[in-house]
Amino acid sequence: MYNATVARLTYRALLGRKRAALLFALPMLLLVISVAVRLLAGADDGTTGDLLGGFALATMVPLIGVIAGTGAIAPEIDDGSIVYLLSKPVRRPVVILTKLLVAMGVSVFFSAIPTFFAGLVLDGNSRHLAVAYGVAAAVASLAYSAIFLLLGVVTRHAVVAGLVYALVWESLIGSLVPGAKTLSVQQWALASASYIADGGAINAQVGLPAAVVLLVVVTLGATWGAAGKLRRLTLAGEE
Repeated sequence: MYNATVARLTYRALLGRKRAALLFALPMLLLVISVAVRLLAGADDGTTGDLLGGFALATMVPLIGVIAGTGAIAPEIDDGSIVYLLSKPVRRPVVILTKLLVAMGVSVFFSAIPTFFAGLVLDGNSRHLAVAYGVAAAVASLAYSAIFLLLGVVTRHAVVAGLVYALVWESLIGSLVPGAKTLSVQQWALASASYIADGGAINAQVGLPAAVVLLVVVTLGATWGAAGKLRRLTLAGEE
């Protein structure tokens, strides 16, 4: 269920000059802000939680998910080059799974690792906040990659749709509106962070068992939907 050639092409597309610049810019911004906050305000658990939860998990992680998830397949569909890949003897579910694994790997690398180091810079992993938010970023990255890969297959406006979802739903509505929080990937990821951090350090609106179920269902459902949509994509000459 993994094709090395498809993976290599996807890595090359994701880590091209423009997307690589965006992928590096967001984590660097987080680390620069973290250093500045530590120098100006010192170590503080509340500030750490606000920055890692409010900027890293609510904004940076979904934006990186948009770049990685949509970038893994949407450009190929938009410019028509996907036909050359699909004409090869590679099963279409394998194409989706390979691209998803690449998007997940890129998203986790550029999200979870910087979040963890930002936590270390801010307060040296006090109350296990650095580890907790790093794990939450990794968990959220997996779900976001599947969601945005699905968007990349079903719509030609995947980036716009992804940005609306990431900035409006996850960053704004999912963070502020009580009822919407239970349907937010951010809150599901926070459940894992709440479990890892010292008691009371992180509050999540969803319990860990429910969060795990929802994350698995959404990730698998988005993957299945993307594979099904790609399977129905008709190439010229197939009819």
